[in-house]
Amino acid sequence: MIRAAAWLEVRRNRSLVLWLGVVTFLYAGTMAAFYPIMRDNAAALEQYLELFPEAFLAAFGISGSLGQPGVFFTTYLGSYLWPIVAAIAAIAGGTRVVAADLERGFLDIVISTPISRRRYLLVSIVGQAIVQLLLALALVAGVLVVGVLVGAGFEPGPFLLVVVPATLFGWAIAGIATLLAVATLSRGIAAGVTTAVLLAMYLGFVVAQIEPDLEGLKAISLFGHFDTTAVVDEGALSPGDLAVHAGVALLGWGVALWRFRERDLAA
Repeated sequence: MIRAAAWLEVRRNRSLVLWLGVVTFLYAGTMAAFYPIMRDNAAALEQYLELFPEAFLAAFGISGSLGQPGVFFTTYLGSYLWPIVAAIAAIAGGTRVVAADLERGFLDIVISTPISRRRYLLVSIVGQAIVQLLLALALVAGVLVVGVLVGAGFEPGPFLLVVVPATLFGWAIAGIATLLAVATLSRGIAAGVTTAVLLAMYLGFVVAQIEPDLEGLKAISLFGHFDTTAVVDEGALSPGDLAVHAGVALLGWGVALWRFRERDLAA
């Protein structure tokens, strides 16, 4: 039964991975194609950016020259594209196996088989983890492949390191979505609350960058622990930031597994 459940998860995730992966690759590649222009006109771009208020720049993660690979990546991909892609995949996968399947009556068939609820949900969680990894690879692949074609001069090593924090960031969102799906048994509510939490975290992250007195908001935001600029430009990962995302993911998934075992599905 575990093998059957795993194969079902693969079939259900393949369209999600294919289309999100293609969109992510193409968008990342398109942005990479413009990087040589930004690099060669960095001084002019810096003068242009001085026209914008600090809040606007903070919202897009611009904290340096767009001619730097790390600042470029964060501005156009890390703070914009990836959170959206990761959230779509996390909400779709995290709410499907419990809430969506219950709403359409499919879950009743699954729990009537010899497979335990916990193992069935665990298969879904493993699938969610793999989906986030594959999409993170598509993100970095788009930058590196097109970067080679346009002579961007990107160093592959630092960009490949981005896969680690990007994947863990997606896992954290998936952990939240899965827990909410088990708690509410409603795909709509779980998806809505997850989206609201992410928006609140993002706004808190932006406010923390503008107001030093509210810097504590950054510490409780997932975005405050997702610094792709430092990863690309310095080639170093932050163990603390990785631990925060991994901790949120494991806590969300772990509590979901514990709660789902005894959850009254008629509630």
